[in-house]
Amino acid sequence: MAKKPPYALSSQEVLQEEKTQLTGLSKETAQTRLNENGPNELAQAEKKSMLARFLDQFKDFMIIVLLAAALIAGFLLSEWADAGIILAVVLLNAVFGVFQESKAEEAIDALKEMSTPNAHVRRGDQVLTIPSSQLVLGDIVLLEAGDVVPADLRLVESANLKIEESALTGESVPVDKTSEPLTGADVGIGDRTNMAFMNSNITYGRGVGVVVATGMQTEVGRIAGMINSAEETTTPLQENLKSLGKTLTVMILVIAVIVFAVGIWRNAASLPEMFLTAVSLAVAAIPEGLPAIVTIILALGTQKMAKRHALVRKLPAVETLGSTDIIASDKTGTLTQNKMTVEKVYYDGQLNAASAGIHGVNPLMTIMNFANDTQVQDDGQLLGDPTETALVAYGKTQSFDLTKALVAEPRIAEVPFDSERKLMTTLHRRPDGKILVATKGAPDELLKRVTNLATGENVAPLSDSERDAILKANKDMATQALRVLGMAYKVIDAVPDTVNSETVEQQL
Repeated sequence: MAKKPPYALSSQEVLQEEKTQLTGLSKETAQTRLNENGPNELAQAEKKSMLARFLDQFKDFMIIVLLAAALIAGFLLSEWADAGIILAVVLLNAVFGVFQESKAEEAIDALKEMSTPNAHVRRGDQVLTIPSSQLVLGDIVLLEAGDVVPADLRLVESANLKIEESALTGESVPVDKTSEPLTGADVGIGDRTNMAFMNSNITYGRGVGVVVATGMQTEVGRIAGMINSAEETTTPLQENLKSLGKTLTVMILVIAVIVFAVGIWRNAASLPEMFLTAVSLAVAAIPEGLPAIVTIILALGTQKMAKRHALVRKLPAVETLGSTDIIASDKTGTLTQNKMTVEKVYYDGQLNAASAGIHGVNPLMTIMNFANDTQVQDDGQLLGDPTETALVAYGKTQSFDLTKALVAEPRIAEVPFDSERKLMTTLHRRPDGKILVATKGAPDELLKRVTNLATGENVAPLSDSERDAILKANKDMATQALRVLGMAYKVIDAVPDTVNSETVEQQL
């Protein structure tokens, strides 16, 4: 009977399959498995030695022709000065190439070192923070917003967990995750909602997962394997230089042979003298300055790319983009940055540009920041869903200090977002002891629960005409390809015994 994939197993079956439990592996078992399976790292293509890189620089056809010309100039024509110049050009070209490759490799290695994440695991019923390379099959990994998934995991617990998997699937919208087993013969990667894949990002919620694949056995590892096994191809520039070198060589040899034949036919000189004359002509005709010019131009191009934060591993590769006619690329993270910004704000019956700000007394800014799970890091960076981080970023432009506001009015309860009701609500204790209920979500769904309209400092019952005006504004913004969110609130005396949609998301 074929072995079931992890996503088709129940949480208990996964734990049994990986011979583990929710309290985690013992330290001894983890060490044994690490020794057996190796570290949780992606295999790198074998690196070439400095000597091998240096010799690779002489594989170009034009370089071979120049080396042959230098030998002929030195040993046959005794033109040691010319031979020395040609060899100097060839060596300079090789040194430039090796220097650039080494510099790029060092930068790439440094980036890899910086991007190596840590993992929070349960081992021996303790929560430890370890390098992700030390993870083994059966480890219990704890996930929270802002984490990078350190290995392929089968989720066994999920609390409003969302994971951004655009690097693997191309889907920019974070995926809602669950711990329930999936049915189906072959569920695609993008539909494996109970799996968390290596190098994807947690944008929301929390979860617990069992490591079911590490290193090259992960989905990312399979891609890395294909990249490492791909054959090296030459760039258009290399192909053109190779073609030019062959054409010039053939033409120069043909001309030299003609000169030699004509000289002998007309008795212009003796056979040895005529041969040396023909060889001298061939050597003189070879453009020894061409590789040097090409190398210098490519080196300058590499420096320009470096200023734009692009690493070029091999010199000829810098020209490749100039020879590109069509780029087939997924949009997210390439043509776009997977970021959002607030563009327009509708309040007090008026649609305003975001740059105009929110004037007067209006709870809109507080609601959009409070009903929000964005994490503000110590360095000011925002972690979370792109839509929610856009709201907090907008608040910062309007001098709204979220950290300070949450100290004054801390969150004490919440009703998490779900795709059915399309709303999210948080409850905050105000300084006067009362409770602020902040709700955001789809405007049409939100309006079903709204009974009053706040205009400036005035609060009055919401009329049908005002409701229609809000729905029209929602439609107008949506037709402009804007993602529209509605904000609502109320103030209550105490937190209900049961906090859910029915008890807090009414009479807003």
